[in-house]
Amino acid sequence: MKTTDRLSITHDGHVAHVLLTRPDKMNALDEAMFDAIVDAGHYLYDQGSVRCVVLSGAGKSFCAGLDLSSMGREDRWNDAPLTARTHGNANLPQQAAMVWRKLPMPVIAAVHGVCFGGGLQIASGPDIRIVAPDARLSIMETRWGLVPDMGGYVLWRGNVRDDVLRELIYTHREFSGEDALALGFATHVDANPLARAMALAQEIAAQSPHAIRAAKALSNRMHDLSVDEVLLAESHAQHVLMLSRNQREAVQAGLERRAAEFVDP
Repeated sequence: MKTTDRLSITHDGHVAHVLLTRPDKMNALDEAMFDAIVDAGHYLYDQGSVRCVVLSGAGKSFCAGLDLSSMGREDRWNDAPLTARTHGNANLPQQAAMVWRKLPMPVIAAVHGVCFGGGLQIASGPDIRIVAPDARLSIMETRWGLVPDMGGYVLWRGNVRDDVLRELIYTHREFSGEDALALGFATHVDANPLARAMALAQEIAAQSPHAIRAAKALSNRMHDLSVDEVLLAESHAQHVLMLSRNQREAVQAGLERRAAEFVDP
């Protein structure tokens, strides 16, 4: 278990649960929260035994977005300008959302209560989102004279129709978890999103971790590659997996109608 004053990480078999633990502030994002989220992602990156991650928020909400007390400070984000690429291709706030997409294993967000602004962008970083039907979501930034700048434009493309996304950004109107499914922000709607996310994570964790990681890597790249490049990338991934120890075990377990015993990366 890894714990800070902003989040905790617990393990259940091959599933890691990252819990935002600032419930008195609806898990609002201050610099300490950004640091904790990014550190958690970097910690999980090297955990070969973790096959799936669930991200959720403690208390009444997933994340209310930026802590308003941190707005307007010129010295925030570790004194680095937002244009500085402090985390590979991202700055600190962007990495808090993008780190979940960059992890080699799948990540599932369980969203309940309020999920506004930066909180919605962080929830969009995971591969899959399970959202409570009565959750409240909004791309909030224009209300404060800002634009979404935590990877939202990257993470929403392909999920949310372009004109719909523009309208939601321009108006910052609130929508429900039920709406989120139709709009493209949610994968599933469930009254108990955390339980559904944990069950799905265990299902994913029972698959070959090498195949799942390869599938995520291909999914991350497919929008940026040409048709020829995607076809070649598929072939490269399959060449590595074919007849590997875990691939042979997947076939054997299926033939013998038993749970597979995979080795971790």
